[in-house]
Amino acid sequence: MEPKKNPKADVGRSSGLYFVIGLAVTMGLVYTALEWKTYDKTNDYDISMNVDDELDEEVPMTEQIKTPPPPPPPAAPEIIEVVEDEEEVEETVIESTETSQEEEIIEVEDVMVEEEVEDVDVPFAVIEDVPIFPGCESESDKRACFQKMMQKHIGKNFRYPEIAQEMGVQGRVSVMFTIQKDGSIGNVRMRGPDKNLEKEAARIISKLPKMTPGKQRGRAVRVPFSIPITFKLQ
Repeated sequence: MEPKKNPKADVGRSSGLYFVIGLAVTMGLVYTALEWKTYDKTNDYDISMNVDDELDEEVPMTEQIKTPPPPPPPAAPEIIEVVEDEEEVEETVIESTETSQEEEIIEVEDVMVEEEVEDVDVPFAVIEDVPIFPGCESESDKRACFQKMMQKHIGKNFRYPEIAQEMGVQGRVSVMFTIQKDGSIGNVRMRGPDKNLEKEAARIISKLPKMTPGKQRGRAVRVPFSIPITFKLQ
């Protein structure tokens, strides 16, 4: 004989439903725990400012100083006195400068007008009478003789500076000077690649002899002259 079970007394028949409900409740609690947020407690403070209390200042009473008005200008005198000029002024008499027929005519001798002498510089290339270098007095072409003697003078007194040789400095120095009205040499100027070469060129020019000055229209004048001096290493 088989025992019969009461369907109402079967405890395991709703176990699946209870498992699903328990699982759903558990997942809901876990989700709520994960999503739970907490905030710091904030205190509400009264940050308003009572502006009326700070602006309530006492304004000091000021007294206005009244300046007195300026005095009125002095009144003009009612009576004007006229002062007579007692000094006598001599009248200037202008005499006539016209001559009459009765006056004698005085003859005037010839007046000598002195020609004004201009102090000018006449270049060597255009001067009428070139300066005469000592030794060129008897030469017909004194201009060519002057230049020839200048080259001879430079070659005779030429000396290459030792410091320029050691430094390997070479080049051309342009020398400009003026033959004065008394035949002396002045206003010497140099322009070259090195100070030592310019110094040597000035020494050579300083040894030039005194010359016969150049003349323009028979009058002694200053004559500028320029010449290059070449310094070349062997």
